[in-house]
Amino acid sequence: MKNVELGTTGTKVSEVALGAMPLGTHADQDASFALLDRYVADGGAFIDTADNYAAWWQQGTFGGQSETMLGRWFAARGNRDEIFLATKGSAGWTDPEGVWPAGQAEPTWDKIVGQWTGAGAHALRESLDGSLRRLGTDHVDLYYVHVDDYSVPLTETLEALASFVTEGKIRYYGYSNVRTWRLAQIRALCEQHGWPQPVALQQEHSYLQRRPGLRHGSIVGDEQLDYLEAHPDLTLTAYSPLLKGLYDLPAAERTAQENFANYAGEHSVKQLAVLDEVAAAHGVAPSVVVLAWFLAQESPRRIPIIGTSRVDRWTALAAAIDLELSTEELTALDAA
Repeated sequence: MKNVELGTTGTKVSEVALGAMPLGTHADQDASFALLDRYVADGGAFIDTADNYAAWWQQGTFGGQSETMLGRWFAARGNRDEIFLATKGSAGWTDPEGVWPAGQAEPTWDKIVGQWTGAGAHALRESLDGSLRRLGTDHVDLYYVHVDDYSVPLTETLEALASFVTEGKIRYYGYSNVRTWRLAQIRALCEQHGWPQPVALQQEHSYLQRRPGLRHGSIVGDEQLDYLEAHPDLTLTAYSPLLKGLYDLPAAERTAQENFANYAGEHSVKQLAVLDEVAAAHGVAPSVVVLAWFLAQESPRRIPIIGTSRVDRWTALAAAIDLELSTEELTALDAA
């Protein structure tokens, strides 16, 4: 696996990150350790988690299962300094019972926004300190504001993040689930006050393009891609790059998937048709081609985050690292 520069920091990170959300819930310790060991053996060293992973898979909890599992793995392997570790704060639940009452089959998703801890200075400090305890480390390499918080002045949030850098608790920070105009405000305030600039933007991003007219602050659109292209000091780290397995479904089932709604349209039908042709030509699954497409992108730079709980799934997708798409294939994929 190759390494790529994070923004313009000079720091190199793995070109594919491992999303650790399922660890400690969908994956027990044996399965978690096996996956982490396999990722490292394949040359990976960029692991992404969050303080609230994964409250929605274990009723009555605030999350923290993923960070706790990673902390156990670091302790067992003695390799914390070999991993570029990212975690997030601001989207923890303040009242799990209010989101997921006893006896209810799953959380009430529309109540979650009202339960976020937010990006106030005190909340972020508590969240970060909790993450450090669970991870068993004195710092994280990259810390994200998980969900942009309009209720708190940006100056308060950014000053807190700057203090975390000064204290050595984080090396860099980034933002997730944030609109482009807010990024411009963030950067202007950092320049004005002499605070460190964000170096990463974590958003939902995939090969398919969002449908026309969609208002969604968490999915990358043309404007955000343009902004990133003009600001190479921000690296896009893409969550859900494979749209939760959508690409490998039979063609007739793809458009019925819930997450396809954000990408629906004739443009996506055309993209999927070309994707299937390229995948068939190489004898690989369409998801492998999608990842190879990601790795071929240079402007703006994009790092896909692969979230899985299974070694076999990671191994199958890792084939993309060695799959080189031709210029003609990349042109066809983009032109669709």
